[in-house]
Amino acid sequence: MRSKDHPPGSYERLTRPLVRENGELRPASWDEALDRAAAGFSAAVDTHGPNAFGMLSCARATNEMNFMAQKFTRVVMGTNNVDSCNRTCHAPSVAGLAAAFGSGGGTSSYAEVEDTDLIVVWGGNPRFAHPIFFQHVLKGVHRGARLFVVDPRRTSSAQWADRWLGLNVGTDIPLAHAIGREIIHAGLANDTFIRRGTTGFEEYRELVEPWTLAAAEAETGVPAEAIRELAHAYATAERAQLCWTLGITEHHNATDNVKALINLSLLTGHVGRHGSGLQPLRGQNNVQGGGDMGAIPDRLAGFQDILDPQVRARFEAAWDTTIQPHKGKTLTQMFEAMDEGELKALYVIGENPVQSEPETHTTTRRLKRLDHLVVQDIFLTRTAELADVVLPASASWCESDGTFTNSERRVQLVRKALDPPPGARDDIEILCDLAERLGHPWRRPSAEEVWDELRSLSPIHRGMSYRRLEELHGIQWPCYSEDTLEPSYLHARLWSEDPEERGRPAPFGIVGHSPPVDLLDDDYPFRLTTGRRLDDYNTGVQTSGFSSPLRRGETLDISPEDAGRLGLAEGEVVRVSSRRGSVLVPVAITPAMREGLVFMTFHFPDQVDTQLLTIDATDPIAGTAEYKAAAVRIEKVGDAERSAAGAAPVAVHAAP
Repeated sequence: MRSKDHPPGSYERLTRPLVRENGELRPASWDEALDRAAAGFSAAVDTHGPNAFGMLSCARATNEMNFMAQKFTRVVMGTNNVDSCNRTCHAPSVAGLAAAFGSGGGTSSYAEVEDTDLIVVWGGNPRFAHPIFFQHVLKGVHRGARLFVVDPRRTSSAQWADRWLGLNVGTDIPLAHAIGREIIHAGLANDTFIRRGTTGFEEYRELVEPWTLAAAEAETGVPAEAIRELAHAYATAERAQLCWTLGITEHHNATDNVKALINLSLLTGHVGRHGSGLQPLRGQNNVQGGGDMGAIPDRLAGFQDILDPQVRARFEAAWDTTIQPHKGKTLTQMFEAMDEGELKALYVIGENPVQSEPETHTTTRRLKRLDHLVVQDIFLTRTAELADVVLPASASWCESDGTFTNSERRVQLVRKALDPPPGARDDIEILCDLAERLGHPWRRPSAEEVWDELRSLSPIHRGMSYRRLEELHGIQWPCYSEDTLEPSYLHARLWSEDPEERGRPAPFGIVGHSPPVDLLDDDYPFRLTTGRRLDDYNTGVQTSGFSSPLRRGETLDISPEDAGRLGLAEGEVVRVSSRRGSVLVPVAITPAMREGLVFMTFHFPDQVDTQLLTIDATDPIAGTAEYKAAAVRIEKVGDAERSAAGAAPVAVHAAP
């Protein structure tokens, strides 16, 4: 629970189940809590059908837990409505990569970033948000690789770059198209690879033709000379890595953004070779693995298409069940279905959508409309506070056996170091207890037994026994046999001279520019973009209880020019308002910000609820919201408001 002895945002471990009675949560026995959870799920399905149920699985839990969560959803509840925070961050990366190559994983290993000639980091600050990966970047730089950083902010990562391209928020596609056009006009396109491994080049050539260097400079704010330099450097490099993160994927047209970057790799042949590839950087320890395990609405374990009858037949035979022959609802669609009265029951494992989804008040209102909400977590989060039943779970990274899969597709074995605190239980044990109450008497398998079941159903994991994972300190998928290992990079087939070996060519993505939905005007003249800082993590549930010499709390980062024009001083509390709400937040003046651009994080929602400002405009393909582009205004506040903000959690207000 939230501790009264700790500052706001600090949490204590849950060690007793809770059930709602007379509008309040009270402690309960495990039997009572499980009985109530199961009864609520059963009532929703019996009355409204299986698609009235939804599951949000956990990107911080093991592969084994995610496999069991999606199995529970499909076998016990009979629906494909399962998703996770993959939808919040990198679902567009999966969609874009799958559209081009047939699989949704990054194409290279981290080691290849150390052994390349050019690194492009686009829409991300890995020095803060992906610090382990950035160590590989620095090794590559120290070995002679050139580093280009494309980002609206002059980030700490950009401080290491040979060149920083500071583009306007939401203009990634015009910039990518201009780079592509320059490569084509300079005669630097890889004609051999285009002919062998791709389709749609002529349509792509026509698409990018209007985006001259001058036109791109006018739209993106990046000097034409810098665009030309990046285009020539990328095209002429022997090996190049193109990396991106949430600055590309958290937009209303995010899948198109991803496709625009993939186009550059197809144009130059920077994919399917050692040292050349595409790297979407995952922000949570198992967001890749959760999707790989089938905890998404359109794929079964091993990234197998749920619309394929032969794929479904294998799982149906193994599970003695019938799987719905259509896609389930994404996280975004589940929340919309709450408004429409279609989704009645939700099972949330380790996610906190009240503080991670855009438009906080809308998310809260939707969750309150449910007939039954069960939250399984290690803390009493804001989402858990709304639940009908709260189930105390294990911390997977240290209290469970299992595996995790990182951004380079590497599956790594973890061993239980601690028992959960008395009163908390392992996630898989809880799932099995609920399944039994719902008519599916599953025995409680070990993590290794769950993994072996997954391996029997997923060809890309088949060769990864626990023994091998331990001996080799992790294995990248695909791994089809216990006798072999595949190359560290994907899609080498596209280079083959044999058409049959090449298989399906990679299509160029024909995508157009679509500016941010939340338009700037005289009332809302500043562009707010969001992200992470090094010292904290996401909504702060797991990090706020620990001290950090780097932590400064939430701030509104603003340029010296804008601060001077508004008459703002360092640390001064201001009101930041969007068309959806407003918050009070101290100012931090920094040259990292360009004029007209401001920055905030989601790390301190109990003090400053940034999500009140963001917009619920979502990508139609992936369902990811446009966290990176809100229109806001900034106003000075009176002494009374400043005093209140300094003495207590910063007040938040809903827009009228």
